[in-house]
This record gives sequence, C-alpha cells and structure tokens, in this order.
Amino acid sequence: MNAGKSLDLLKTCFNYEERGQSVLLLTSATDDRYGKNVIKSRVGIQREAISVDENTNIVDLLDTVIRESENGIDCVLCDEIQFFKKEHIHQLTEIVDFEDIPVICYGLRSDYKLEPFEGSLHLMAIADEIEELKTICWCGKKATVNARLVDGKIVTSGEQIVIGGNESYTSLCRKHFKEGKVKR
Repeated sequence: MNAGKSLDLLKTCFNYEERGQSVLLLTSATDDRYGKNVIKSRVGIQREAISVDENTNIVDLLDTVIRESENGIDCVLCDEIQFFKKEHIHQLTEIVDFEDIPVICYGLRSDYKLEPFEGSLHLMAIADEIEELKTICWCGKKATVNARLVDGKIVTSGEQIVIGGNESYTSLCRKHFKEGKVKR
C-alpha cells in the first residue's frame, strides 16, 4: 500500500498510448473503493478498466476485446492482482506465451497477517520478472507490511479481504508491525 502501484500502472498505460499502442486495463471486481471498472491512484488520476471476477476467463475476454478493436492489444495491465484467482494468473501466462502480448501486474504480495494472497502467491511462483515498488514506514525504513487498523489500532485477526484505504490500513516496517506501533 502507498507505494504508487496504481499510479505506476497508469503511467505505463500512458506511455504505451502515447506511442500509438493499445492497452487492455484489468482490475479486480473485489476492490470497489472507487466503483466498478475503474483504476484510480490515490493522487486522483483514474482510467476505465474491465473488472475481473472469479468467473472471468481472461483469455476469452482478450479475444473479445481484440475482435472489437481496430488495432488489437499491445499490452495488458492488471491492477489489484492479489485478488485475482490462480486460474487468472495461468490465463495471463497464456497471453504472454501464446499471444506474445506483454502482461504487467501490480498488487500486494501479502495481507495484514503477512499471509500471501492467492493471486500474488501464484504470480510470484511463475512470473518472468518481479519488481518491487517500495514505500516507507513512519520511521523511514522500508515498509513491508500492510497493517489493518480498527479505531487506529493494529488488528491481526479477521477476514483476509476487507477493502479499504488509508482509514483501514497503514504501511509499516516489520519491526513496528510486530511491536504494534502505528506512529510515534
């Protein structure tokens, strides 16, 4: 959280489109903070996208988009990849391997209990390349934990997925997460 993942995705989309290339933007239907079918950065930049739910076949979706498109698709960009299912991750590899279309994914690697998300776990296992976008804890060290907050206090139990922003989560280094320290 707070590392600029969606902003980086939108910047990458802009770079492709600036060069006359077509991009397919996908996001998870699970994250509906800004509504359905939208990717939005905390700085306010947003774009329409297609929401992927558990029943979506991404390969079939791409085929439909390509048939309806004048120029085809030059890149697939996925936001909130942690909420995608194992099958979706494997479908994305089909696009890379057999359609020769690059796929770039953005998301969290673990939840507020330091457990991997399904989508992230499978992506990290089979991705060709992984790059980390970093953010910092309030102490200035690299943040690796997305701590869940209730009434300003860290909680470590509950459902894996609770959609929220800065009011519900904060980025912490592992030490401050373990100590339960949200800020000085």
